[in-house]
Amino acid sequence: MVAASPVDTVTSLEQLTALYAEPNARSLAKESPVVTPLYAELIAAAPFAIVATHGPKGIDCSPRGDAPGFVHVLDERTLLVPDRRGNNRLDTLRNLLHDPTIALLFMIPGVGETVRVRGTATISTAEDLRARFEVSGVLPVTVLVVDVQRVYFQCSRALVRSRLWDQERYVARADLPTAGQLQAEAGAMSAEQVAEYDATLDEYVASTLYDGPSKP
Repeated sequence: MVAASPVDTVTSLEQLTALYAEPNARSLAKESPVVTPLYAELIAAAPFAIVATHGPKGIDCSPRGDAPGFVHVLDERTLLVPDRRGNNRLDTLRNLLHDPTIALLFMIPGVGETVRVRGTATISTAEDLRARFEVSGVLPVTVLVVDVQRVYFQCSRALVRSRLWDQERYVARADLPTAGQLQAEAGAMSAEQVAEYDATLDEYVASTLYDGPSKP
């Protein structure tokens, strides 16, 4: 652990703002209190979003993804987010019961700009909302109803610097620890179970994208 020096630690807003230039006026003016038609187009093109929530154990981020437009813009102040098949930890949903505050970051493959949304969310089991997200006869168990408070785009610098969409920068999966190895390291499975788990994981994920038994 790195020991923080009191001399080098920022502890006040005055210290913080003294380190940076004033924000460009447009970076503040671009915020919208509603989902405008152009922002709705971007959200409809996004197959992936990161959802941030706050719970009794702190802040959590969770990935969400499906076909482009999987998040529905119900109206300029409301987004609908299906809770698809997952690991049933329910971290995001548990957090929202503690604190309804939510933030979403939408990403579009090949596009540098991202869309940031802030608001509050409720968890709905309404049949008409769930039916909007039917895939092969399977409905999400719940739908997040997001009351939008702020929408704005983030410029492309982070994605340009990271070259996130550059295939030449893609990392070979075999060069990194596997899901089984990570679980064994955490004590969730024995070393002997790793090979079989990893060998069947891709097939299991593909067959249970929307429904199916949990992998032991």
